[in-house]
Amino acid sequence: MPAFAANSILIEILYLVASALFILSLKWLSSPTTARHGIWAGEIGMLLAIGGTLLHHGIIDYTWIFIALVLGTIIGVPLGMVQMTAVPQRTALSHAFGALCVTLVGTAEFYLRTPDISRFMMAVLSMEVILGGLTLTGSLMAAGKLQEVLPQRPITYRGQNLVNFVLLGVAIVIGVYLVLHPEAKSLCPFMVAIALVFGVLLVIPIGGADMPTVISLLNSYAGLSAAAMGFVLNNRLLIIAGALDGSSGLILSIIMSKAMNRSFTNVLFGAFGQVQAGAAAAQEEKTVRSATAEEAAAILSGANKVVIVPGYGMAVAQAQHKVRELYDALSKRGVDVRFAIHPVAGRMPGHMNVLLAEADIPYDRLADMDDINGDFPQTDVALVIGANDVTNPAARTDQSSPIFGMPILDVDKARTVMVIKRSMNPGFAGIDNPLYYLDNNLMLFGDAKQFVGAIVRELTGSGGH
Repeated sequence: MPAFAANSILIEILYLVASALFILSLKWLSSPTTARHGIWAGEIGMLLAIGGTLLHHGIIDYTWIFIALVLGTIIGVPLGMVQMTAVPQRTALSHAFGALCVTLVGTAEFYLRTPDISRFMMAVLSMEVILGGLTLTGSLMAAGKLQEVLPQRPITYRGQNLVNFVLLGVAIVIGVYLVLHPEAKSLCPFMVAIALVFGVLLVIPIGGADMPTVISLLNSYAGLSAAAMGFVLNNRLLIIAGALDGSSGLILSIIMSKAMNRSFTNVLFGAFGQVQAGAAAAQEEKTVRSATAEEAAAILSGANKVVIVPGYGMAVAQAQHKVRELYDALSKRGVDVRFAIHPVAGRMPGHMNVLLAEADIPYDRLADMDDINGDFPQTDVALVIGANDVTNPAARTDQSSPIFGMPILDVDKARTVMVIKRSMNPGFAGIDNPLYYLDNNLMLFGDAKQFVGAIVRELTGSGGH
């Protein structure tokens, strides 16, 4: 067998195994108990995919490839060593890097192939560049909002949606024109530039509360652009991997939107997260009851069933390890402790699951919203740690509320609710939470990590009961 043919067969085998591992990775990542297997499968699959690509007969000189690998390693290792609380913005940056690659490759292929390019391939290439460009800048904007480099509240102006639609329409029109007239090379930079601008304008009007859905949507766009690049490069593995990435991101986005009882259009164009006028005044007219760490420890120690509801405030305070200590202290006292996870809690899909897994909280103690909501009436204490909108009962009762109809965790139905929060400021939805004024609610004002630590000391030390 000629060496060329043997090499081609080896590449196809590596690609086939890599494709199977990517599929298994997605399957295993869908459950916390098998997520580690999913990570390993995805990493091994990517290693095989890269190895197969490096064996391609079209590669003549490995010098620049080696330089790129070294630079990528230098950049990638620090990015992988970020705190768990920074994983959402690191994920957004990963989408940006992937989209940058797609955009650069698509632009290079355009200039290499035109005007001798089929209409179908030109259409795919245009889609690749437009999706890649908007994903690049959109992901950078999302990372900036998550890192709080940019304002987390929606940035809006009159006629914003019309401007966005016009820009996208112009980019598509240019793409169609290039399909019919691929020799018009001077139009390609305009198509790329418009896509880049559109990505910025698409994300800046989206508030922090919608970041989980935005992250999964950007993931979908990145996958679809990679699949388009696979068609352009005639790489079946890239088509498969991109299709898996794009479809899984889209499915996850649908799940997230359903969890918020909102549509894609509302997420992308609703400017959700504007602070409602009068929210502060409403807070001043009402009174809340607060408690100390000692009082909270006494209530918890006397409970039989406790449900802990983690939110973004827990992530910001990096309180997950103190929460694990609280779980251990209560469990030793015979208290049944479980964790209620809302689908959109945090700033990325599965954010709370990742943080609790880092603190080695047993997987069987984590419960989804649908599985645990029916248990709140029989719960002695619901301890909310830095969660706002996902526990707001206005979503059930107030038809004028922007979150009306959104499924929430029914913590208000527990016998006692305790909320750890720095202040009475509203959450990312920008609305007041009636939960804080209920007769069965106690506010525990302070930093989540410090307050949970104080409760643990009361339970385990000389101040325990």
